[in-house]
Amino acid sequence: MGESHVTTQEDRTAATPSLVADRATVSGSTRVTSPRGGLLPGLRSLRSPRHPRLWFEILLIAVSYWLYSLVRNAVPEQKAAALRNADWIWSLEHTVGLAFEETVNQAVNSVTWLIVSMNYYYATLHFVVTIGVLVWLFRRHPGRYAATRLVLFATTAVALLGYYLFPLAPPRLMNGGGFIDTVMLHQTWGSMASGNFKHMSNQYAAMPSMHIGWSLWCGLTICALATAPWAKILGLLYPVATLVVIVATANHFWLDAVGGMVCLSFGIALSYAWYGTLPHRLARRVPSPGRTRLRLRLRRAPAPRPAPGAQAPQASQARPVAEEN
Repeated sequence: MGESHVTTQEDRTAATPSLVADRATVSGSTRVTSPRGGLLPGLRSLRSPRHPRLWFEILLIAVSYWLYSLVRNAVPEQKAAALRNADWIWSLEHTVGLAFEETVNQAVNSVTWLIVSMNYYYATLHFVVTIGVLVWLFRRHPGRYAATRLVLFATTAVALLGYYLFPLAPPRLMNGGGFIDTVMLHQTWGSMASGNFKHMSNQYAAMPSMHIGWSLWCGLTICALATAPWAKILGLLYPVATLVVIVATANHFWLDAVGGMVCLSFGIALSYAWYGTLPHRLARRVPSPGRTRLRLRLRRAPAPRPAPGAQAPQASQARPVAEEN
C-alpha cells in the first residue's frame, strides 16, 4: 500500500497566509517580511486615507471655524503697532514700485455697480465657495478629502500666528491715506471689519489674507481634480478675481496676499509630509468603514475543518509550500 500524507496543523499554517508575516519566494529562497505598519501600526492607520463621515465633518468644520474666529478676535487689537506696520508696508511697496492699491481702489469705486458687487463678493464667496469645494470633495473625491482638508486647516491655523505676531491695519484704516472704505461709503453689507460689524471682528488682522489663502486652496483643488476644462479655468480665475476684490475694496495690501500664499504653502507641505504625497495623487475613493470591517472579518476567519471521518487530502492535492533553505 502506498503511503498517504496527512496535512498537519503546521502544514495548514504554512499554506495559509499569516497576519503576522508574509512569505515571499525570491530566487529560490524564502523571505519573511514584517507586517505592514512595522512598530507603529496605529500611526500608519491614521495616515491612511479613510472614507469621511458626514456628521463628523460638519462638527469638525463648525468647531474649527468657531475656534479660529475666537482666537483671531482674541488677539489684542494693537492699533498703534498695526498702523505703524501699515505705513511700513505701504512704504515698502513704494520702494519696489508696486504701490497700486490706492489707484485701483479709487478707480473701481467710481463705478458704483462694480464696487457694490465686489463688496458682496468679499462678504459672501469667501465662505460659499470654500464650503462648496469641501462638499464636492466629500461627494466626488472621498479618498482625497482628508488630505485636502488638512491643507485648508493647516493654512488657517498658521495664519493665526501672523495675526498675533504682525498686527496690520488694512489700507482703508490708514491715517491720512487716500483709501476709501467702500462698505462704509455705499452702505452695503460687507466686511465684518467695517460698518456695524466692526466691533465683532479684529480690524487689525490683515496679514495674512485668508481670502487669498482660501480662494487659492479652492482654485488649485478645482484645477487639479476637475475634469471639465471650463471648471479648471474658473478654478484658476477665482483667486485672481479675489485678489482684485481685496485690493479694490481696500481691505488688504497685495503683500497680504503673499502672506496667504505662504500659509497655503505650509499647509500643502504638512499634508505632503503626513500622507507622503500630494492630495490629488491619492486614490479617488477608499472603502467605506463597513466594507473594511467585513474584509478584516473575512481575513481573520479560521480555515474550515474537515468533517469527522472525512478522508484527508492526498499530498498531490495539498497546496504547495515553498521550502526553506
